[in-house]
Amino acid sequence: MQSYHASVMATSGTDGYDLMYYLKGAAAGGICCSITHGALTPVDVVKTRVQLDPVKYNSGLVGGFRQIIAEEGAMALTTGLGATAAGYFVQGWFKFGGVEYFKIKAVEKMGEEAAWNNKTAIYLGAAAGAEFIADLFLCPLEAVRIRSVSDPEFCDGLADGFAKMLKTEGIGGFYAGLVPILGKQVPYTMAKFAVQGAAADAIYGSMGKTPAELSPGSNISVSLASGVVAGVASAIISHPADTLLSKVNKKGAGGEGSMMTRLLRIAGETGFVNLCTVGLLPRCVMIGTLTAGQFGIFDTVMSALGASKFHFHNPNADH
Repeated sequence: MQSYHASVMATSGTDGYDLMYYLKGAAAGGICCSITHGALTPVDVVKTRVQLDPVKYNSGLVGGFRQIIAEEGAMALTTGLGATAAGYFVQGWFKFGGVEYFKIKAVEKMGEEAAWNNKTAIYLGAAAGAEFIADLFLCPLEAVRIRSVSDPEFCDGLADGFAKMLKTEGIGGFYAGLVPILGKQVPYTMAKFAVQGAAADAIYGSMGKTPAELSPGSNISVSLASGVVAGVASAIISHPADTLLSKVNKKGAGGEGSMMTRLLRIAGETGFVNLCTVGLLPRCVMIGTLTAGQFGIFDTVMSALGASKFHFHNPNADH
């Protein structure tokens, strides 16, 4: 069975992938991440509340929605929307743009055949590098978002939240969650890109079809389905760090001491099983949905911008 990636490769080599291509990829990434994370803010609010106070919010995802609406009103589910949309636009800009950049540079360095034979390793390395850079920009916005969700009275919007955190905690307060956010996002992104590619291959293989033999709608369906698989796998892998991130940004969490001391104390108090399972179902729903949406929106925006998306190329398929 011919590989999915080989069958969709329209351009040989890396010619034509210039600065404008990377900017289009970055813009498409920012748009897809901002839209998907922003749309799922209500789910993220419930997930964060469950992680921060599992005793109070102990009735699952649907029960969490009902409880928050009953106690605080429906608008409480939009808490942190501004920080989420802004933060994930910046993160998506560097993540998707960075992955495209690192993939293409790897092919230029290694050559097409070696890159084809090591495409999974390239996906993993490109995703890790791009995500690390992206998280340096995301972390301050995520800190404000989590603080506003855990304490709805904390601020009246993104700018107000930044000003208050800067005044009370200094620059270090914005990066209190950097270690767990890297521990969450880097493995998540590595799994997301690698698993999505493998899942798409498997789906096409099970159908006995290549993308060229299917309608555009069918191909989008494959992208969405493989995105769901990648999202769920990524959510499970990164969930313990996500729980730590939610807890460490809560005021006073972990007591005094260095960041690592606080994280270890929180992990010990929470327990390994709870780190891995509390809030996992709503996070799987959220990440599975948004990952599928991200790949679909990214491809759509790239096409609208007139960019031909880079794919790994098997040079032997030309002979």
